[in-house]
Amino acid sequence: MPAIYLLIIFFIRLSGKRSTSQMNNFDWIVTVALGSITASTILLKDSTLAEGALSIALLLMLQYGLTFLARRSPLVARAVKAPPTLLFARGRFLDDAMATERISRKEVLAAVRKAGFTHLDQVDWIALENDASFSVIAHSDSRAKGMRGGVPAERRH
Repeated sequence: MPAIYLLIIFFIRLSGKRSTSQMNNFDWIVTVALGSITASTILLKDSTLAEGALSIALLLMLQYGLTFLARRSPLVARAVKAPPTLLFARGRFLDDAMATERISRKEVLAAVRKAGFTHLDQVDWIALENDASFSVIAHSDSRAKGMRGGVPAERRH
């Protein structure tokens, strides 16, 4: 049913980039629910296009309302968004935090490489953000020793 597909595109454009950006837990739930509503609208004979469209619009309005409240209320923000978790600090893996987040050292090291660093001694902090991305913060001495963007000076052209 191409109409439901076009309605999703229309509603996503109305709701903004957040609906399709890297997702925190709440955004992921909304995305899964959108897929379920779409599938139900397409596959179930007793589900009409109008019901599917209304369900999608309502879900995206709820997401918009909740993100609106989260921007204005720290209490709501804490309830729907996980805080970042520090996984590595000043030369030490924080194993308890890594265990809680179910992140392996290999995954942390991959994030370091992806950020353009070749050695952990170039990094001060590594955090797991609320959208499951990694933030890798350079060791302040790395920039002073010819590091630019995490690439050793001898590798820059």
